[in-house]
Amino acid sequence: MGDHMPVHLGSIPMSVQAAVAAIAFAPGDIAILNDPYAGGTHLPDITMVLPVFPPGYDQPAFYVSNRAHHADVGGAFAGSMGPATEIFQEGIRIPPVRIVRGGKIDRELLNLILLNVRTPKEREGDLESQIGACRVGEQRVLQLAEKYGEQKLQALIEELLDYSERLVRAELRGMPAGDFSAEDWLDDDGVTDVLRKISVRLRFDPEAASVHVDFAGSSAQVAGSVNAVRAITLSACFYVLRCLLGEDAPATAGILRPLTLHTPAGSIVDALPPAPVAGGNVETSQRIVDVLLRALSRAVPARVPAASAGTMSNLTIGGLDPRIGEPFTYYETAAGGMGARPGLDGISGVQTHMTNSLNTPIEALEYAYPFRVRRYAYRYGSGGAGLFRGGDGLIREVELLADAQVTLLAERRKLRPYGLQGGEDGTAGRAWVAKSGGTEVTELPGKCSLRLLKGDILHLETPGGGGWGKR
Repeated sequence: MGDHMPVHLGSIPMSVQAAVAAIAFAPGDIAILNDPYAGGTHLPDITMVLPVFPPGYDQPAFYVSNRAHHADVGGAFAGSMGPATEIFQEGIRIPPVRIVRGGKIDRELLNLILLNVRTPKEREGDLESQIGACRVGEQRVLQLAEKYGEQKLQALIEELLDYSERLVRAELRGMPAGDFSAEDWLDDDGVTDVLRKISVRLRFDPEAASVHVDFAGSSAQVAGSVNAVRAITLSACFYVLRCLLGEDAPATAGILRPLTLHTPAGSIVDALPPAPVAGGNVETSQRIVDVLLRALSRAVPARVPAASAGTMSNLTIGGLDPRIGEPFTYYETAAGGMGARPGLDGISGVQTHMTNSLNTPIEALEYAYPFRVRRYAYRYGSGGAGLFRGGDGLIREVELLADAQVTLLAERRKLRPYGLQGGEDGTAGRAWVAKSGGTEVTELPGKCSLRLLKGDILHLETPGGGGWGKR
């Protein structure tokens, strides 16, 4: 799990807690889980948890964990990221169970998982990589315990947590006391064409150096997949608190100690089963950050940037690769424009907030998949105007070299990324398909899944960031 993936950083402790509660670990065990309703985020994010037993211990003294987003975990849509109406359509759902027992992989469980995905060879390699990463982590922790002793190591860990907490509380003491509210909306849920509201109230108490975050007033959970589980909402809060700190501040769970969080059960920010949640992780998480920052801008206007693209612009493509005669699944998030900041323009074509996944080079993309990238460019002029201008989005045009299922899961198609302090909104995103051999062009909604044919061209334009300040 990278320090640059906030959507994972705040939620992974809940997966560890779920695994510890469900399993009586023995040495050599590794748990696997992806259930969003047991500490997970959405089904493609698979977490592994390894207990660390120092020599002579009969109970774990530490836990090592990692999380990875997998390109496909089955379900109705290639890439497992489509406009589902219940979680059972989104892929295989794994409760906390042991995938490694006493140091040996449970082949029966692994085979069950691989039988339910479109690209089993790729999934097996990635799962084994996660197992290997856990084991490397275990070695590193044992080396630290041997170097410092278990008691001193535990004390150092507690001090690191305390240090993160002290940094956050120091920032909160400088906040103005009072309540600061904001609202923002999702375009739709991908099933019904209705705006969905996310409402937040921040209550700062500088004397207690604490903050209460209340999402009362947010829409009830919806038919489509933009529902977020509580772990996602907590991750967004973690990220915004982390943004108050210097770049070198350790991203530990101590950051959350000054926070109390209220999320209405059964809402779009705290969904209950069997609600689909794939888009909650990637899209609603971004909107939760947007509304948190908007509320924060009313408390400390000189510190908060305008809205960034506000969408991960998820694109998944799956089919049969004619070059090798095997299935493929492709998943990538497309970057957009960063919101302008007090004193600085926004950056163009960059991932922001809850994801910071890297760009896939065109050469690697065309080598690995039956695609041809026809265009990849900045979307000049898409950033909002202002004293400081929002960053521009991107344009990506892909020609299919094989029949495929193409799925979009994107936001900011109807409601544009907001400007702040008099800056203008960024330009909304859009996408369309040009059919092979003709002039027919079909505009696509932000959330859809369709079958395209060899030679069809998908054109994607991502939103620009909002502007900051009046010119």
